[in-house]
Amino acid sequence: MSQLHVYQSLWATELRIPNVPERSIAARFDQVRDASFDGMSIDLGALTLDQAWAAAPNFKRTGLKALLTAFPQSIEDIRPAIKLAKAIDAPFLIVVGQVMPITVDEMIPVIRAWLAIGAEEGLPLQFETHRDSITNDLFSTLQLLDAVPAMELSADLSHYVVDRELSLPVPAKTQAMFEQVMARAGSFQGRVATGQHIQVPLDFPQHRPWVALFEGWWKSGFANWRARHSADEDLIFLCELGPTEYAITGADGLELSDRWAEALQLRALAKAAWRLS
Repeated sequence: MSQLHVYQSLWATELRIPNVPERSIAARFDQVRDASFDGMSIDLGALTLDQAWAAAPNFKRTGLKALLTAFPQSIEDIRPAIKLAKAIDAPFLIVVGQVMPITVDEMIPVIRAWLAIGAEEGLPLQFETHRDSITNDLFSTLQLLDAVPAMELSADLSHYVVDRELSLPVPAKTQAMFEQVMARAGSFQGRVATGQHIQVPLDFPQHRPWVALFEGWWKSGFANWRARHSADEDLIFLCELGPTEYAITGADGLELSDRWAEALQLRALAKAAWRLS
């Protein structure tokens, strides 16, 4: 039977506390393992390729499963990331494409070229719904999905909440667009956004309606994923609560909430949505 595997992001384990040294990568892997996450994801937007290769032995050492997110600056730039993803046994490569044509007609061959390289290298690709990338805009991404049936997404819905400056309640037409995104999602990423902020504290009373919105989306998205996949396949949910400047800080430079505790809370929310999906 399909299972939900919840991963933590290595980037999300950065503290970025003023005048406090960062912990070693090994210590951060240990923390994630000790908290019983299923895996860890390395983000090549936060580490260089060489730093990522140096971190890779921590997967075997800790027993954590692996994911990798790449930010290719050209078509061929994706190959080194694929090589690393295969070396750490990542089931797919998450792509935040930095080749960003203005028109959809120009975007289509870029996506097809990356998919062709993935097929050639024997590794599936999932395109993250992410600002400042080829999937920056909800509307153009929906057109890409229509034009490239093989295109699969890693759905981080927070980016499109900000992209559309969403307000509550979500209009039915907009909800249908988000459902289209989730219908092509091969994995999901977790944080809660509002129409103005990419990542907000989960327990503040003013954010409860937004938490409920994301809970409903994850439940719906998970059910859609189940309907499209066999019972021997598993779904990955990546907790990706970013450090400042994703996390909101006060005048003292400190975050307004405990991001590690919220990662554990997000995992619980995702598992509850999975049970109800």
